[in-house]
Amino acid sequence: MPNIKNLKRIAISSLLASVLSVSTYAESPVISQSQIETAENLMQAALESKLGFEIVESLTTEIGPRLAGSEAEKRARDWGFKLGKELGFDKVSIEEFTMPFWDRGELHIALQSPYQQELYGTALGGAAPSKSLIKAPVVYFRDIEALKEVASGDLKNKIAFIDGDIMVKSQTGAGYGQASQRRRVGWQHAERGGAKALIVRSAGSSSHRFPHTGMMSKDADNADKWSDIPVIAISIPDADHLRRLHNLGKPLSVSLHSASKWKGEVSSGNVIMDLVGSEKPEEIVLIGGHLDSWDLGTGAVDDGAGVAITTAAAALIAKLPKRPKRTIRVVMFGAEEVGLLGARAYAKKHETNLKNHVLATESDFGAQTIWQLVSDVNAEANPLIDEIAHVIRPLDIVRGSSQAPGGGPDIIPLAMAGVPTIRLKQNGRDYFDLHHTPDDTLDKIDPKELAQNVAAYAAAIYLAADSDVEFRKPVEDKAAK
Repeated sequence: MPNIKNLKRIAISSLLASVLSVSTYAESPVISQSQIETAENLMQAALESKLGFEIVESLTTEIGPRLAGSEAEKRARDWGFKLGKELGFDKVSIEEFTMPFWDRGELHIALQSPYQQELYGTALGGAAPSKSLIKAPVVYFRDIEALKEVASGDLKNKIAFIDGDIMVKSQTGAGYGQASQRRRVGWQHAERGGAKALIVRSAGSSSHRFPHTGMMSKDADNADKWSDIPVIAISIPDADHLRRLHNLGKPLSVSLHSASKWKGEVSSGNVIMDLVGSEKPEEIVLIGGHLDSWDLGTGAVDDGAGVAITTAAAALIAKLPKRPKRTIRVVMFGAEEVGLLGARAYAKKHETNLKNHVLATESDFGAQTIWQLVSDVNAEANPLIDEIAHVIRPLDIVRGSSQAPGGGPDIIPLAMAGVPTIRLKQNGRDYFDLHHTPDDTLDKIDPKELAQNVAAYAAAIYLAADSDVEFRKPVEDKAAK
């Protein structure tokens, strides 16, 4: 567990003293000077604290990879429950739900012609086993659109390979949605063509020889159907190599054997940690990250960092002499990677109380610095969001769109039910080099960058929770939208 003495050493007086430069702008109609100073002091305390890094270090080291539904994810829930108790949350609980469990198993994949060469690959989530060793010629497709044109039966006794364009790095991660289409739906077209297996270029931007895993989508026409064939993502350098061989006109063949398979229903769960509001305890400001991870790395940037950022931010607020008006709830969501299962379970369990969820957001885009605050709230609440942006501006965070729905992957079911959202957007330039790969490890996290995230969350969530502002949009606004 993290060493929480660092947090305890931050005396309450330091949270009340003015340790950042005192605000020079006039008294706000939506935030008092006292609230502004408290938020500034929370930011300074977060920048000086190592708690966020200690939490993600503990999770990734003591628990390790946390595949959804696995025994490791169960240990992570127990870890989160104990951590919440140690950090002084008023209420800590685990809400369990059931889910189907998919296990990766062992994999062999190698080029057989024009010569023998081991390939670096990984099974994609939901893929079927090969049952026996497959040796077959490879049919090259430049992209997913080319495979969509294949006729039924044209790939019988063959292996399909979907190439694709290089994903350009960007701050926002633009391009990942398109790149991941071959991972999500490629199997449906390969099966229709009669292929014995499908190989895809990894969806990511890394030049390292690491494959990128992730969940496939179910059949659009049959919600209960998953792939009947092995589906393997190979590293980007290996995909480049196959492309060059194809362009030279070399005949390609591959051997592969995959043991990935579904293993029945198991338990997962969400860890719920509350700081109960002092005046409006029934009103909930929800923050969080997802506790599960893919199993190739240790899930540091995806999403141990998000768990650490939101937990550490709330733990700082817990040290104030008085709770904010509204309840702050931290949720460590389970089974996000396999279809937002924890998020959907939470929304269903709390369906009758979602009207009291006044605001929600999630940290799930790595551990680099936050650069922008966006929102999707009642127009009359925008002045408060603008003021929050002003307060966190010294952290090099700018105000972004006031019409940016979502709040993060696990917040989507809540947003769809009308819960207002904000998002503290992180710099994701290197995110797709790391997540879902063996490179997702603790050494990729800069403690100072992580502390900036904690500072932003602590200030923003404190100000939202200590306000009386109505964030929820009127019914007519949602209808019009």
